Amino acid sequence: METLPQEALPLVALAFALGAKHGLDADHLVAIDGLTRFNAQTRPGLARWCGVLFSLGHGAVVIGIAAFVGLAAGRWIVPAWLETTGAWISIGFLTALGLLNLAAVIKAPPDALVRPVGLKAGFLGRVMRTSNPGTILLVGALFAVSFDTVSQAALFALTASQLSSASLGVAAATSFMLGMLLADGVNGLWIASLIRNADRRARIATRIMGLAVAGLSLGVAALGAAKLVSPGVDEWTEGRELLIGLAVVALVAASFVLAMASSRLRGDKPLPQTSP
Repeated sequence: METLPQEALPLVALAFALGAKHGLDADHLVAIDGLTRFNAQTRPGLARWCGVLFSLGHGAVVIGIAAFVGLAAGRWIVPAWLETTGAWISIGFLTALGLLNLAAVIKAPPDALVRPVGLKAGFLGRVMRTSNPGTILLVGALFAVSFDTVSQAALFALTASQLSSASLGVAAATSFMLGMLLADGVNGLWIASLIRNADRRARIATRIMGLAVAGLSLGVAALGAAKLVSPGVDEWTEGRELLIGLAVVALVAASFVLAMASSRLRGDKPLPQTSP
């Protein structure tokens, strides 16, 4: 029986934390928000599960990429420039998402809910206006076709192949999907609840989450840039990836809990529903 290396459990745990953080990316929130709103009136039961379906489609692609890269790892040498280029691309996207969501909170009218802002949703257009569970899975899969997601899945596979085998890479990718599933699933349920109770407390809740998403995006972008330009920061973060990932998830989770607590308070007159 194959003995797993000591680094296997930390790798799987780190993948889970990164998956939960990835599930809170602005693009995910935008997609789930749009899918949930589209189905809230006609199919409220499906609306509550949009986050789960989206995450399953997204995660299936991540697992598939990890399995493919793991099998090809022995024959494929990763170019030295790939990691640096991918890091700067991620930093650029995160900075843009952070600034856009911060602007959305600042510019939102006092009587309106703050809707998250993403970069990918606009490219899919009508595909996101669907009440078909299979199409929602497809939307999640399409969102996974990006440099950031592909590089993350490949990293799991390559790291696992160095430690043990391709199967560990698939296990890490599955753990990543489970973390993402938790974040996206809870987010879908929460959005469905906000739509049903669009009162003053819900408006406060969406502002809290909007600021949390903006802060997360800008903070992770700043840390990534600091690692690339400062050897000292890069050395300090070495071996602390899991701790940093868990800290980020904990901070956003705290904001999420605060937002949910605000949205559950009653006593305000609901806002009129608007079409998605």
